[in-house]
Amino acid sequence: MPTRYVLQPVDPNSRSKLRRAEARKRRHKQRLIAALVLLALIAAGVVGAVLAINVRGHKTVRAAARETQVPTPQVLQPRPLPTEVRGVHITMALAGLPGKLNEYVAMKSAGLNTIELDVKDEKGEVGFPANVLLAKRIGSAKRYYNAQRTVAKIHAAGLYLVGRIVTFEDPALAAGVPQLAIRRADGSRWLNNAGLGWTNPYDRRVWKYNVDIAEQAAKLGFDEIQFDYVRFPSDGDISQIRYPGKHGQPMGWTIPMFAKYARERLKPLGVRISVDVFGLSATRNLGIGQFPRRIAPYVDAIYPMVYPSHYVSGEYNIINPDSRPGTTVAYSLRDFRTAVRGQQTKLIPWLQDFSLGRTYTLTDVQDQIQAARLEHTKGFMLWNAAGLYTVKALSTPAFR
Repeated sequence: MPTRYVLQPVDPNSRSKLRRAEARKRRHKQRLIAALVLLALIAAGVVGAVLAINVRGHKTVRAAARETQVPTPQVLQPRPLPTEVRGVHITMALAGLPGKLNEYVAMKSAGLNTIELDVKDEKGEVGFPANVLLAKRIGSAKRYYNAQRTVAKIHAAGLYLVGRIVTFEDPALAAGVPQLAIRRADGSRWLNNAGLGWTNPYDRRVWKYNVDIAEQAAKLGFDEIQFDYVRFPSDGDISQIRYPGKHGQPMGWTIPMFAKYARERLKPLGVRISVDVFGLSATRNLGIGQFPRRIAPYVDAIYPMVYPSHYVSGEYNIINPDSRPGTTVAYSLRDFRTAVRGQQTKLIPWLQDFSLGRTYTLTDVQDQIQAARLEHTKGFMLWNAAGLYTVKALSTPAFR
């Protein structure tokens, strides 16, 4: 049977279709190749970047980290507290006299290792032009001394520096911003027996003002901030006192809460914090808001003012406490040790180096120093408002 060839019908457009199909394949292939090339280039770039970072010791990464890192506040490191504090107080007026500071620094050869300098005094004046808006507004920031140079000089001598801030007795702020002052029943400003105005210890704006100044001193390099007159008034016609505004807490907790507020703001700066208290505040309510046991958790040190001339006849069963300075100081400090027992707070008493009622001698000052040592305090500070000190007392030998 002859072979029959069956021919498929011929589509005249088949070649065109074939060309279009081949063209589509070519375009697909080209796109695929282009995509692969792009991926290769990207991969090469990533590898190159990684290699570059590695070769540069990760500098780029560290630089980026520095750019995004949130800056932390600088914490100053105060000079170590002396093993035994042996110090004196200097007013801002004395510190401003040419050559006077050098005289105090020279007392180092006699045993001095600590200076307390007024930052803000009983008149409400600030010893240097502190960058505090309210101080500038009322004109309390003065130029008694150059703070930077003074701090540098004292530290260069190897001395520990305490900045004293008279807190609530503040005639300058009370007059400059009357709404912050303690008032009388008739609405006028209340004044103490010396004619000095006080600010309202309940008012947190007063707290802020004093701690703003303390913060400036801390940043300038003062090793410790000591708040004096951190209490309610004790002299004058107390019955006439009126405290404006709301009272956030009772009197007995106002001073501890101020100390807490000061600690929260100042501790991040690395500065130590301390307060001055009356010599009898360890055992009785003096009506001024000072309770050492309540204050102790918020401060590094408490400085009891145990001046024998300030104790009345019969205190500690002593007919005349001023005639037995060593005994009087010992009894008072014993009460303070009991009051702060269990706390980390150090006791550093203010001792009397001035004459009131009778002339104080070297022996009187030395007796107080030995009493402070017997009561295991962290040292002592000598007080004389005129800045005249019994230098030989600083080298009083310790008991053996």
